[in-house]
Amino acid sequence: MSTLTLRIYLTVVAVLALFAFTSGWIFQRQIEEERSRAESVLSDRVAAWGELIQRSLPGTDAPTEEQAAALREWSQRLRLPLALDSGNGERIAASDTYLRRQADGAGRALPIRLEDGRTLWILRPGMRPPPGVDRREGRRSMMAAQHGALPFVPAAWQRGVGLVVVLVVLFVAVAIGAWPVVRHLTRRLQALKVGMETFGAGRLDHRVEVQGRDEVAAVARSFNDAAARIEALVRSHQSLLANASHELRSPLARMKMAVAMLADAAPAQREQLKREIDTNIGELDALVEEVLLASRLDALRDLEQRDRVDLLGLAAEEAARVDAALDAAQDGEPLIVAGDERLLRRALRNLLENAKRYGGDDVSVLARRSGAEVLLQVCDRGPGVPQPLRERIFEPFYRLPGHAETGGGVGLGLSLVKQIAERHGGRVRCEAREGGGSCFELALPRAA
Repeated sequence: MSTLTLRIYLTVVAVLALFAFTSGWIFQRQIEEERSRAESVLSDRVAAWGELIQRSLPGTDAPTEEQAAALREWSQRLRLPLALDSGNGERIAASDTYLRRQADGAGRALPIRLEDGRTLWILRPGMRPPPGVDRREGRRSMMAAQHGALPFVPAAWQRGVGLVVVLVVLFVAVAIGAWPVVRHLTRRLQALKVGMETFGAGRLDHRVEVQGRDEVAAVARSFNDAAARIEALVRSHQSLLANASHELRSPLARMKMAVAMLADAAPAQREQLKREIDTNIGELDALVEEVLLASRLDALRDLEQRDRVDLLGLAAEEAARVDAALDAAQDGEPLIVAGDERLLRRALRNLLENAKRYGGDDVSVLARRSGAEVLLQVCDRGPGVPQPLRERIFEPFYRLPGHAETGGGVGLGLSLVKQIAERHGGRVRCEAREGGGSCFELALPRAA
């Protein structure tokens, strides 16, 4: 049994016990108040009966038989067990019911001191006779109470036992019923714990089952969402590492061959080999830089800083660098976006270099505003991109068939453009250019 299960169950039981105790205490208080009121009513009735009987009894100078006959007559009229003592405490008379109940030990005698010195005894009946007493007498007492002779007051011991029985039955029933509910809740938490441990052990495709719509189900859904993001990130890094390792082999192999040939090469050939080595070093440096940037963008959920960047000015600088034509549809009006200027410059530069590599000298840049967005279009007159491959070219290390040998590059440029656009809340897409070639459109939210 898990600790959480036991703690939740004990908490439920403790709250239930507190509720039962409080309810019992309140109920007992009500019973005591009702009992006090009943005692008060009984005392008033006994006093009234005593006054009535005193006025009707013969005086102390009357014969004992006459006093006894009057007492028995009033006992029958009021249906009360009565007894009468003289002033010096001697028993004058007692009704048959009084003698019988006194012999059985049922009821409690209440004395009433009369004005002439005599003492009138009224035997108060209980709800049920104590153990060992005939139950028929108890029933007769109840009937007497129902006929108005005495108020019907339950015995204290019976009230206590009944209350305890009710509370114990309620406590046991709720305690038993709470166990399946608590166990069902903690079983789902246990399954969530096992799922997390399985995921942490390396099974990145493992997900937990989502049941219901409560907080536990919300935690399970959040775990599944987080696990999916972590799996995608890890898979992306694995793919990035594998592809980067593959791309590093070519320049390293060329460098190794050039270095091996350098010692025996002629002076003219040596210069060529040095240039080859420098070219391969530059390619390796660019590859490492792009891999590091791609890895950092994968782990980046939001930009570290957002500045106001004039995208039109940025496009003008980069277009001039590669000798591309710039068309500003807003007649030089600033196109301001919120973001990281270095990353935005890198995205635009990648698009221009990609267009220059495949499209030759006919490269143009169009900057304009469209609603709440700023659009940058980089167009070329290259061979174009087939419709089915216009999404795949933004995948890391993907290059169009036949372009890996002739175009150069490692296939990370457009992938970085897509990542930078998404981190800025924008998007990038590839479209066919009228007359041949391709247009890459970068859309970014316009700053307020």
